[in-house]
Amino acid sequence: MVLVAFVLDALFGEPPTRIHPVVWMGSFLRYAQARLPRTLLAGAGAWLLGAGLFAGAAWLLQSAVTALLPSLAAGLVIAVLLKPLFAWRALREAVADVLNAPTLDERRRLLSWHLVSRDTRDLSAGEVNGATIESLAENLSDSLVAPLFWFVVGGLPLAALYRFANTADAMWGYRTPELEWFGKWAARADDALNFVPARLTALALLATAWLLGLDARAAWRVWRRDGRSTPSPNAGQPMSVAAGALRVNLTKRGLYSLGGEFPLPDDSSVAQALRWATITAFAVVLLAQAAEYARWML
Repeated sequence: MVLVAFVLDALFGEPPTRIHPVVWMGSFLRYAQARLPRTLLAGAGAWLLGAGLFAGAAWLLQSAVTALLPSLAAGLVIAVLLKPLFAWRALREAVADVLNAPTLDERRRLLSWHLVSRDTRDLSAGEVNGATIESLAENLSDSLVAPLFWFVVGGLPLAALYRFANTADAMWGYRTPELEWFGKWAARADDALNFVPARLTALALLATAWLLGLDARAAWRVWRRDGRSTPSPNAGQPMSVAAGALRVNLTKRGLYSLGGEFPLPDDSSVAQALRWATITAFAVVLLAQAAEYARWML
């Protein structure tokens, strides 16, 4: 099912907005935010309600499909239902768009539009390249490894739960006066659900770096030293491996510097990172498919 879902992603990308479950999740989160007080209790309650609704709906769909259809047909339908819960092609295209933009201003605009929430208007070319590589490494975990990990562990319900948690963190998990308390539960839930996948992503990147002849020794060193330097307990894990393997400095002003002994990345580093992440994504999908098959055989 994992491999079929990945092929669907490669061929067709994201489904239309009107039938995309992540869009529905976002609509629920916006509706709740607009109508609830900005308290920890309200935010936690809304998160739990949304998580129950979407994970419960996924459980009902999975149960109905497996009960009513032959195993092969059921597997194909579940693959179709899994596809919207991860997004590799969209991430790859977003990074390629930034890399291939004709001017620095356009690269800044596309970086802000597709990949990061920070203000990109005064970033240098090296900082734009660094933010692009950071987002690629972090979202390899968030958008591919984590949904597939939770699917292998618990099928569509846990994959949907993860996707809801990650979407809630992206919308509510900010330390602003409005969301500091309201979004705290969402931020902590996302941290918990990403703890294992982020470290698995770092390991996968380290393994493929060694196979591809990148600097795996520096990747290991920078990961051990800088992996916990970011405000997020998880984002720095794959990002620090990327900094070391590519021998580049990934930095966010005033917050962190991963691989500080190296220069800021140039365009060739972004292109190399994209090729490396693509190979890693294929490897992760094959491993997830093998794990899913082993679980099915037990």
